[in-house]
Amino acid sequence: MKSIQVANDIVPVGQFKADLAKYLREVQEKRNSLIITQNGKAAGVLLSPKEFDELRGTKLFIDSVSRGLVESEEGNVVSTEELKSLLNKSRAERR
Repeated sequence: MKSIQVANDIVPVGQFKADLAKYLREVQEKRNSLIITQNGKAAGVLLSPKEFDELRGTKLFIDSVSRGLVESEEGNVVSTEELKSLLNKSRAERR
């Protein structure tokens, strides 16, 4: 994700509405985020679909790692042999 450039990447909602097609094109081509303000405060963020997917994937990964760390701290772990057995059983059930 590129850093935000205040002069280019923050626009009031009225300007955004007036130039919607232009901003959609810019976000897709330049892969930058666009912060939309309303009454001088951030009201929304426009991202390209690719950037959204990347952010979502990163969040899902971090959430998964966090859950794994919590389970590990709670002692909810399996040995390598147990894991192999579970994977083999799962593969056999799919066939």
